[in-house]
Amino acid sequence: MKKIIIAIIIGGFVLLSFAAAPTSLAAAEYSLEDFSRIALARSEKLRVAEENLMIAEIGKDKAFSYLLPRLTAIGGVTQYSETKMSSTGSVIQPENAAAWGIRADETFSLSGRELTALGISKQLVDKSRFDLTAIREDYLLRYVAAAYYNVLMVRKNLEIADANLERLMKYRDAAEKRLRIGEVTKTALLRAEGELSGAKSDRLQAQNGLELAMAVLAGNVGIEGAFSLREDPPVEGEVPDLGVFREQAFAVRADLKSLEVQKKIAADQIKYAEGAFWPTVSISGVYSASDQYPASANLNRESVYGGVALSFPFFEGGLRKAEVAEAKARERQAALYYEDLKKGIEIEVTTVYLELVTQKGILRFFNDQLLFARENYRAVTRQFEFGLSNSLDVMDANTLLVSAERKVASAEYGYRLALLRIKKATGVLLATVAATK
Repeated sequence: MKKIIIAIIIGGFVLLSFAAAPTSLAAAEYSLEDFSRIALARSEKLRVAEENLMIAEIGKDKAFSYLLPRLTAIGGVTQYSETKMSSTGSVIQPENAAAWGIRADETFSLSGRELTALGISKQLVDKSRFDLTAIREDYLLRYVAAAYYNVLMVRKNLEIADANLERLMKYRDAAEKRLRIGEVTKTALLRAEGELSGAKSDRLQAQNGLELAMAVLAGNVGIEGAFSLREDPPVEGEVPDLGVFREQAFAVRADLKSLEVQKKIAADQIKYAEGAFWPTVSISGVYSASDQYPASANLNRESVYGGVALSFPFFEGGLRKAEVAEAKARERQAALYYEDLKKGIEIEVTTVYLELVTQKGILRFFNDQLLFARENYRAVTRQFEFGLSNSLDVMDANTLLVSAERKVASAEYGYRLALLRIKKATGVLLATVAATK
């Protein structure tokens, strides 16, 4: 009875220790969407791009500040070494004097170029936002999705290596048994041992490759500690026509929208440069006060005044004309960049589309090849058991099976990555893979 009670107490302590253990000891499981959201929040490269958006928003605030008047407060005290009086008794130099006041100034161009600059700053914010979206999509595809599917690919190769190792161990045991009863020669056993050693080497390389791939994925995403991957099943469906992808890309691509905004900015910059030919108006209002000791008879203790000034530079060595010409050249440059990007997007969409169709087709063929290779291996191993085939036939069948399994794995994950590439090429990757910030 005492032993039972002690066993119950020990068991209770064990259960409590497991319950109190931190959850971090268990490996967290992540899907591709989880990795994408974590990368969007933690990646240093993306945070640098986010700072560009912040800088653009600050630039908008700076442009708005130029529309507001400048208020300046002034004040000062002067202490003289001595008081000086005239022969008539008036104060020439007081003992001390003080002056203070406030001044408001507003300067603007009659062309309204300050409003144009504000509009440009708002467009720069939109452009930075599109640029950030494009950078996020590129990062998710290149550093997250590619690394994620690389881990799955290497993990599948490890599973293939384990299965191959298990088959070769069974074949080695079978060859050893047949050698004892004299049905095969020693060369069959030696061949089996050699193939088994090679399989162990392949398995070790696959294991090391998996550890490296997981380390790369963890570094790209920004996670630490043990983790595992949750593999979601691929979404099957018909691939739309190429024209559908092209229209979607031209309508959605963030980098193309960024250049559209850049074209508008370039056109507004021409207006801003031409505004320099217009006069500039300056308006000011001042309140000032002063005091001194001893006070002079003609001391003006307080005054309020305003002023208006018109400035028109009629000659500056051709600077304004050169700035307008430069702005027009930048507008033409932006238009050329836009057309060049459209051509590049069309080529990119076509290339990725053909890759997607190719991967989908070869995956079907490789699945058929894998089915034939498995049936062939089963048939050859049964024939070997009954002495109807030799060790070379078994090794050839096993090599064919391993090759078919690796081809299927490569084609499967290549097809899944191609699905993400076509989403990136059409500009919908960020909306479908991870939630935007």
